[in-house]
Amino acid sequence: MKNNKTIDQLEAELKGLKAKYHIKKISPLAPKDGFPKLPVIKGVRYASTAANIKYSDRDDVMLIECIQGSSIGGVFTRSSTRSASVLDCQKKLKINSSNSPIAILVNSGNSNAFTGSYGEKSVSKICEAISNELKIPTNSIFTSSTGVIGEKLLHEKIIKKIQELKFNLNKNSAESAARAIMTTDTFPKGAGSSFLISGCPVNIAGFAKGSGMISPDMATMLVYIFTDVSIEKNILQNILTKINEKTFNSITVDSDTSTSDSLIIVATGQSDCKKITDEFSAEALKFTDELHAIMSNLSKQVVRDGEGASKFLEILINGAVSDSSAKTVGLAIANSPLIKTALAGEDPNWGRVVMGVGKSGEPADRDKISIWFGNILVAENGWVAPSYNESLGQNYMKNEDLKITVDLGVGNGSSTVWTCDLTHQYVAINADYRS
Repeated sequence: MKNNKTIDQLEAELKGLKAKYHIKKISPLAPKDGFPKLPVIKGVRYASTAANIKYSDRDDVMLIECIQGSSIGGVFTRSSTRSASVLDCQKKLKINSSNSPIAILVNSGNSNAFTGSYGEKSVSKICEAISNELKIPTNSIFTSSTGVIGEKLLHEKIIKKIQELKFNLNKNSAESAARAIMTTDTFPKGAGSSFLISGCPVNIAGFAKGSGMISPDMATMLVYIFTDVSIEKNILQNILTKINEKTFNSITVDSDTSTSDSLIIVATGQSDCKKITDEFSAEALKFTDELHAIMSNLSKQVVRDGEGASKFLEILINGAVSDSSAKTVGLAIANSPLIKTALAGEDPNWGRVVMGVGKSGEPADRDKISIWFGNILVAENGWVAPSYNESLGQNYMKNEDLKITVDLGVGNGSSTVWTCDLTHQYVAINADYRS
């Protein structure tokens, strides 16, 4: 039978099939080994299911239950249009104690943001339903939502699935939970570690979602981290906040800050280690190092899954008047569309790096600035380096993983930020996001 369909009709059908079955080309920067095998965290169970909030034929809601006695901390977006879930979590973190189990519920497909009192009602109804089913006080129930902004969350769909989620809670289902919270992500992001503190085994496991609308202003997307270490709540929060500044607050994909960004950490205290009560003890410092590694890993995976990304870029700024000044310069470079498109085109246009330094507004000595692409000295003393050859830069830009180093020549401040390139695919994804 002859097929008389036009090319446009066939392309429209293919687009529809991809949308229906959520077929995505995995980012070329994704971890080659896929989602890692995470350590089991004693006292934590996960479950996921399909509530058909936006997507069909895939899980889009996940529930996590943490044992009574757990400590919890979090950081959230500073957006002035924060979602109802973010505001609710921030309020509850101030009053939560360890006297009851903790529950975390997350949905994808709808951010429950900019929905007025209806959004608050949705959060309240979901928490009430979880409370009734799991026998957990509502003040110990935390929710997150991610997806389209400005559309009412049909919370009834989620509530209908809570009993099923409760029945399916399992200590080994972290990957399924990670997949359920994906939106434009092309792969689930996980990281874990097992180590010793004073000879005692301790574990950390975490997962994240994020691909677009990523810019540092707290945690930049959704992240959930669990550990069996025993630690006081205020110390856990302090450690989390400090690490966050050098990990999730040091990445950017497109300079846009979400209304829903949330990072929640729970420590169940189920390891046999002595409780950490001193933030600067040897035990606390070891835990801090391991948590930093996990958060760094997850934050970089978010960048590697940047919408349409084909290049991963580390930007190191040295010689600034302060660390904060260095970070401002690094972000000015990382967020520049001109620099990001040059990366996509594999163009070693170092002049755009000079532009990024200048537009940051931070102190720099024009005649002392030096720039490197990888180990290649490109510019020094405010001018192109005599040893630099354009072909060296062109060959270097063919790599997937790139590094630009800039020395501003005015002090000892330094900072590192991470970003990706800006491709045609980013435009295609975001032009078609609500279709």
